[in-house]
Amino acid sequence: MNERILRVLEYTKIKEQLLEHVSSSLGKEKIHDLKPWTNFEDVNHQQNSTDEGAQILRLKGHVPLGGIRDIRASLKRSEIGGILSPEELVDISTTIHGGRRFRRFIEGTLEDEIELPILADLIEQIDPLQEVERKIKDCIDDQGHVMDTASPALRTIRQQLRSFESRIREKLESIIRSSKSQKMLSDAIVTIRNDRYVIPVKQEYRSAFGGMVHDQSASGATLFIEPQAVVTINNQLKETKSKEYQEIQRILKMLTETVAEVSGFLSHNVTVLAEIDFIFAKARYSHAIKAVKPKINDNEYMNLKRARHPLISADEVVPINVELGGEYNALVITGPNTGGKTVTLKTIGLLSLMAQSGMQIPAEEESEVTVFESIYADIGDEQSIEQNLSTFSSHMTNIVDILDRVNFKSLVLFDELGAGTDPTEGAALAISILDYVNERGSKIVATTHYSELKAYAYNRKGVMNASVEFDVETLRPTYRLLIGVPGRSNAFEISKRIGLNEKIITDAKSHISEDNNKIDVMIASLEDAQKRAERERAEATDIHQEAEDLKRDLEQKLKEFEQHKEKLYEKAEQEAKKSVEHARQEADEILKELRGYQKEYGNVKEHKLIEAQKRLDEAAPKRNKALKTPTTNKKAPDNLKPGEEVKVLTVNQKGHIVEKVGSNEYQVQIGIMKMTVKANELEPIKSEKKRETKPFVKVEGSSVTKPELDLRGERYENALRAVDKFLDDSLLAGYPQVSIIHGKGTGALRTGVQSLLKEHPNVKTTRLGNAGEGGSGVTIVGLK
Repeated sequence: MNERILRVLEYTKIKEQLLEHVSSSLGKEKIHDLKPWTNFEDVNHQQNSTDEGAQILRLKGHVPLGGIRDIRASLKRSEIGGILSPEELVDISTTIHGGRRFRRFIEGTLEDEIELPILADLIEQIDPLQEVERKIKDCIDDQGHVMDTASPALRTIRQQLRSFESRIREKLESIIRSSKSQKMLSDAIVTIRNDRYVIPVKQEYRSAFGGMVHDQSASGATLFIEPQAVVTINNQLKETKSKEYQEIQRILKMLTETVAEVSGFLSHNVTVLAEIDFIFAKARYSHAIKAVKPKINDNEYMNLKRARHPLISADEVVPINVELGGEYNALVITGPNTGGKTVTLKTIGLLSLMAQSGMQIPAEEESEVTVFESIYADIGDEQSIEQNLSTFSSHMTNIVDILDRVNFKSLVLFDELGAGTDPTEGAALAISILDYVNERGSKIVATTHYSELKAYAYNRKGVMNASVEFDVETLRPTYRLLIGVPGRSNAFEISKRIGLNEKIITDAKSHISEDNNKIDVMIASLEDAQKRAERERAEATDIHQEAEDLKRDLEQKLKEFEQHKEKLYEKAEQEAKKSVEHARQEADEILKELRGYQKEYGNVKEHKLIEAQKRLDEAAPKRNKALKTPTTNKKAPDNLKPGEEVKVLTVNQKGHIVEKVGSNEYQVQIGIMKMTVKANELEPIKSEKKRETKPFVKVEGSSVTKPELDLRGERYENALRAVDKFLDDSLLAGYPQVSIIHGKGTGALRTGVQSLLKEHPNVKTTRLGNAGEGGSGVTIVGLK
């Protein structure tokens, strides 16, 4: 890649833009020296490193690269025995700190499980050197001032300096405050000349203070005199300052020797930090131009999708699609001037150079580039007045040089190939040049005005026509690149639009051969077909995108529905559990009562109580995750009979049929819980022997010996309490129906009993007895 090619393709301008994104002079140096790599592994490594930097900027928004300095000259001086200045030592300290801070930053990013193999390897090479940094910071502050704490001797010396300065100022201030001295002074101030404290004295009072004259004003009217009273102290101050300088030099020498001992590590740190700054400069530039990482191949194949020239503003640039190395190796672009042919050439060449320099390219995802060993370009007017060469000669000199160097790993860009000479000869020469380069396997993009080259692509294998679109209606180019369609001059259409006489245009057409007219008609047809195909493709893309959006929307709604359904199931399950828990608590109270009866009567068996508790626990509904909705399409069982054992599919529990409550529904007993279930949600259990429904607890020898209660002769309140207890005992005994004898009498007792029965939770039905059952003196109660 010679410098002329880089300049012609405006690669140097890209480097200037890249320089705006560096953090240190180290990165600037890397960019100044930057040239495209020509080795596939190198290019791939550089692209991967830029991509890692771009990932971090997307995730973190910034990188801490402040404080890094180019300290290589200082390191060299330390190695040869020089003494580094405080400022140089501060730069070394901040560079050590900056490297260690960046290392911590990347290590923290890696903890987020982000793959950064290149940066991880670089930070491993950064030596922390904390001890060197600490020694420098203990002696020198951030402003480059050697601190009193750098050594005990320096602290003592500076205390002496402050003492001498204070004594001198006190003596001089007493002189200038004296009323006797004030008339002799030009100004009542204490100042410094030749590093000694002096006062400004009028020329005529020179001998009044004695001492030494160190300076005088421009007019000679004022002398700066060191009075005899402070000469001795000033001498002591100067001697102490000399000691201070010697102690500072000793400290700086000690620190320089410390730096020299680790100069090799520091030098390597600088090299690594320069590479890191370079990586993030490329990443920031990528973000600025909205670039993407291209696919890199070593197969001489290029496929740029909606590629944009990075030096043209985003409001004006027109993206292009270019493919080379697949079906064709050469692209011949025709079209009018100012239509964008040269910009297309430069975009292809410049994006190749950027990709091979490790920079991401302004194009769409999935764009692909190859690694060229060399890129050649003949673009623009290279006429040389000094060499007395014409435009054609200048172009041919450049082309001859290109032809001597090209191979199958080359990209060759020709702008207006064969221009500047006789059109017939120029076209023939252009065809021969294209054939020569094509035979060597190079990838070619050439622009031309010659109509002969439009037919060239149809007669050569591996060559494709292209053109830049021109809008005849607006008389302006659209800058769109049309692959597979040769360009037209559009001279007649343009002339007609701007008002040229129709007769002249018709006469001009008669001078064009019939073959050329047919070619123009064919090209126009191709342009229309391509535009129509692109419109239809755009419409298809929009429809596809709408379908994708609709699909995502439906998937999201289905997901939300499933989540809502899951919540409803969980809520139902929780409510069922609460119901069972409530029933269990009531049953526990009953069991406690029974155990009380057991102690009192001794007739309730313990194993019966345990069995009842176990069955109660098993009655809790267990949700079947796999069965979230009832199987409604299953054939409903027919003729289920009371007492028959069934499986309730909706809750995956066994139970017994109590009775049929509708044309298609049954009441099912599940443990202590009764529920109404549709027939198609039940499954008969045929494999097990049917058993009669038994009560949970059988009370043997209890006070309930028969299913009837005689209240005749009882007081009203006692009678009602007896009814309540009788119902509970009858329920535990398993009686489906009981009789309560209250007599006819005044009817008050009957009314009170029936009122209680209506409110009792375990009463299902009530009726007065029939003629054979005692008539209105008996109430028959159906229990749940």
